[in-house]
Amino acid sequence: MNRYDKRMEKVLKQTVCIPFHWEKSYVLMSDCHRGDGNWNDNFASNKIIYLGALKEYYERGFVYLELGDGDELWENRNMSEILEKHGDVFALMKRFYCENRLYLLYGNHDLKKKKGLLLPCFPDIPVYESVLLKAEGWERGLLLMHGHQGDLWNERLWYLTRFLVRYLWRPLEQLGVKDPTSAAKNYKKKERVEQRMAQWAKKNRQVLIAGHTHRPYFSNQGDQGWYYNTGSGVHPYSVTAIEIVRGNITLVKWSQVPDFNQYVRVEKEVLAGPLSLCTLLS
Repeated sequence: MNRYDKRMEKVLKQTVCIPFHWEKSYVLMSDCHRGDGNWNDNFASNKIIYLGALKEYYERGFVYLELGDGDELWENRNMSEILEKHGDVFALMKRFYCENRLYLLYGNHDLKKKKGLLLPCFPDIPVYESVLLKAEGWERGLLLMHGHQGDLWNERLWYLTRFLVRYLWRPLEQLGVKDPTSAAKNYKKKERVEQRMAQWAKKNRQVLIAGHTHRPYFSNQGDQGWYYNTGSGVHPYSVTAIEIVRGNITLVKWSQVPDFNQYVRVEKEVLAGPLSLCTLLS
């Protein structure tokens, strides 16, 4: 068994099981990277899109699962600054929380939440490494995690990588130099990370939904439907998500679209699916 397989075996052993209910609707997002509102806050340009999407999900009764890197805690030292700048976002998320419709996972950029970082807007909320959405009668269920697991630079050496991002790559990115440790910004690394997750999911016949690479992915029938990726909240002018509604999984994109009355609306586009979970888990 290789190192990655061992790491994923540990993830499975420690994962928290959340009951899946066919009558409920679920939305999965990741990699929002909410920042402090300055020139380097990648979330800021998509904030209106994100709020528009999340408001609709709230009004329609969805359960919201955030699969890590919701907040940018590598480039920013203090969660308090992020909370203050994006107070309207956290106020909406708190409405999900108060109705027991919010689940948070941590990623490499907000790993401090694993260490007990206080989130005053969500008192006593647990922050998980992974969760297993599982309905009665399912043998395996849907494994949800961020996707940085087993990555030397983004998990085992995350303190060093955070230091490099904060003090080296952040200023260099303004000059067009890409961070080679980032799975989101380094194409070759993105390919390796995605291939590793997809191969593990297929080998273990375990449906895996992750984020981390920022690239949305929806398995086709040739892939046997094992690996999916939510994408991110920091695409150019768009936010992607995975919905699970009435037992069907769909990849969607939210963006701002002008209508014929010259108003700009936040609208949803289906990128792939729907695909029945019964097909995946049979």
